[in-house]
Amino acid sequence: MRIGLTYTGSPEKHQFYVDWLSEGKEVEVILLSAEQGNRHELQHCQALVLSGGRDIHPSFYGSTRTDYPGAPADFDEARDSFEMDIFQEALEKKIPVLGICRGMQLINIACKGTLVQDLGNKDLESIHRGNPDKMHHVLINQPSLLFDIAGKPDGRINSAHHQAVQKTGEGLAPNAVSDEGIIEGLEWKNKSNKAFLLGVQWHPERMFRFGLQNTPLSKNIRERFLIEINKNNS
Repeated sequence: MRIGLTYTGSPEKHQFYVDWLSEGKEVEVILLSAEQGNRHELQHCQALVLSGGRDIHPSFYGSTRTDYPGAPADFDEARDSFEMDIFQEALEKKIPVLGICRGMQLINIACKGTLVQDLGNKDLESIHRGNPDKMHHVLINQPSLLFDIAGKPDGRINSAHHQAVQKTGEGLAPNAVSDEGIIEGLEWKNKSNKAFLLGVQWHPERMFRFGLQNTPLSKNIRERFLIEINKNNS
């Protein structure tokens, strides 16, 4: 099984994804990046994971403001374009896609959604952004794919973000929200004739830091993703 994984920009963080995806399984993870210019490698992958990382350039979601609070000193538009392209290619190939943090936001933008550029309220941001990650409660919508995966209506997740989904992209539906009403997950509204798609605002690959690596919102997501890849190839 070969899974394409976009490069988060940090060797250490990239390895977290690799270890999480391949834990106890025969999985080969292929690094995909604008720097390597290896979009063609997706043709040899059975699934795609869109990783976290730097804010997406506002021009991709129709904003001209680049000096918002928390904005990066430099954007990476080459990465943004590269990942938009491979996401569209993954949709055309009908392979399973998992978007994590920035990856979920990229899915939303690619489907013509928008972002809240900064959570703004310091109390609110302190719940969702931290280094190391912050832990908080999440409510899971029923019925939803995520509820089927988790098997429960709520849980604890880790956050490290200061942006959030504003307008939900076309064809997408929220599947989880924080206690404050921030969208924490996305999936297809109508799943007919579509491959598996799941976006989560948290980092299941880093929940081991809190001893939560075997909880439904980490372990079950990985296991279901791998099941869907095998199902897609059967």
